[in-house]
Amino acid sequence: MIKFENVNFKYARSKDASLNNVSLKIKKGETVLICGESGCGKTTLVRMINGLIPHYYEGEMSGKVYLNGEETSKRMLYETAKTVGSVFQNPKSQFFCVDSRSELAFGPENMGINEEEILKRIDKTVSSMNINSLMDRNIFAMSGGEKQKIACASVDTLSPKVCVLDEPSSNLSLEAIEDLKETLLMWKKEGKTIIVSEHRLYWLKDICDRVICLNNGEIIFDMPMKKFKNLPDLKLREYGLRSVNENLSMTPLKSDLNNKDYITFENFNYSYKNFDVLHIDKLEIPRNEVIAIVGPNGAGKSTFSKCICGLMKGFKGTAHIGGKKYKGKKLLQKSYMVMQDVNHQLFCETVLDEITLGMDELNEKKITNILNKLGLKSLSKRHPMSLSGGQKQRVAVASALLCDKEIILFDEPTSGLDFYNMEKVANLIGLLRGKKTVFIVTHDPDLIRRCATVVLHLEKGHIVNSNIIGVRKEYEKEEEEYYGAAVSLCRQS
Repeated sequence: MIKFENVNFKYARSKDASLNNVSLKIKKGETVLICGESGCGKTTLVRMINGLIPHYYEGEMSGKVYLNGEETSKRMLYETAKTVGSVFQNPKSQFFCVDSRSELAFGPENMGINEEEILKRIDKTVSSMNINSLMDRNIFAMSGGEKQKIACASVDTLSPKVCVLDEPSSNLSLEAIEDLKETLLMWKKEGKTIIVSEHRLYWLKDICDRVICLNNGEIIFDMPMKKFKNLPDLKLREYGLRSVNENLSMTPLKSDLNNKDYITFENFNYSYKNFDVLHIDKLEIPRNEVIAIVGPNGAGKSTFSKCICGLMKGFKGTAHIGGKKYKGKKLLQKSYMVMQDVNHQLFCETVLDEITLGMDELNEKKITNILNKLGLKSLSKRHPMSLSGGQKQRVAVASALLCDKEIILFDEPTSGLDFYNMEKVANLIGLLRGKKTVFIVTHDPDLIRRCATVVLHLEKGHIVNSNIIGVRKEYEKEEEEYYGAAVSLCRQS
């Protein structure tokens, strides 16, 4: 079905090759996991399967990639698209329509399929993927996880023989990951060939038949999933991989939060036209702590964080900090946010220029320390947009760590990061405790357990659970009950 023969590739204006002498075969109907550290070449390999390399991304390529016996370099991109459906790391980059139903119809329409068949396909996809609540909505008003579901659905309506997914779970809640898992199992049952590039491995152990691990653009092992899922965690760490049996508990670090200074948020309510997403009349948050914001996709987490920064147009809420009242632009002046899609905030020509953009005074020692701790020193002269998704994420995190703002917000800061880089980010965020008030919108239990001292749980725009008084037995019991079903399901798999 898919064959690589001694493939090498180096992106234009890049000194290092992204793939080195890669040879592999993927059989029809196989489900394959591609893993490895951030920047190891996973995304490049996926782009060669769907034809984006060499037709869209420029660079030096040698070797051959075959799809059904034909070289992808000799097929027109639209021809490959009839066979290969793609879900990108940033789903927004693949949308062509504003509303969700039109997006599901867009691909089949461009293939010349008749209207009756398109409507049947949409109904089947909506039903099988359980996304009726996302239909006839503005895609760009959706959460990152909801956009990911629409991206998968738009592939499903195409009925491709091959599906490639690049970090599909990066912005998904535990519940949404279970939905995605069901989608992949459905595709597998239909006989599709599936290739998944991923850092979070636990949910794939009963889906994938095979695991290919890359390092510096080279295949370092290719083994059956039956063998891979029995590897001990210490062995996985050698390759920068997360656990196959991930601990999904979101219990924060134990901390004495009594007698602390508090930030008070009032009238934190927000609506997108007629769609209410946030309803918080009053909330007190301990100052200079690390606060994780968790909850299902679409719960209002990203909206809440943007309101804290004063980024939402028409937002009327206020924050009381240190005895002073702030709102709108004044909130914006006191805060810095790393967005879920970091491509929106990369402006400079080099990584070094990017991370120092928000500094009032340059501190060479501090800059070098952050570059080293996030593994960015060797990339300091690279253009930020030439980096992998995980590397871009680390650049944005470095920018936040070097700014002089009192409130720092991270929206999915470990999206696209391997184990080691997730741990580096967690350690650096932990060092801000006592100096800055840090908010983290995340679905990553590993990150929460390593650096967060407070957890706020949002559902439908409301705070439904928190541990603001500290880690209490009551909180742990409620947290365990809420996540129990998902945790149990994942551990059984």
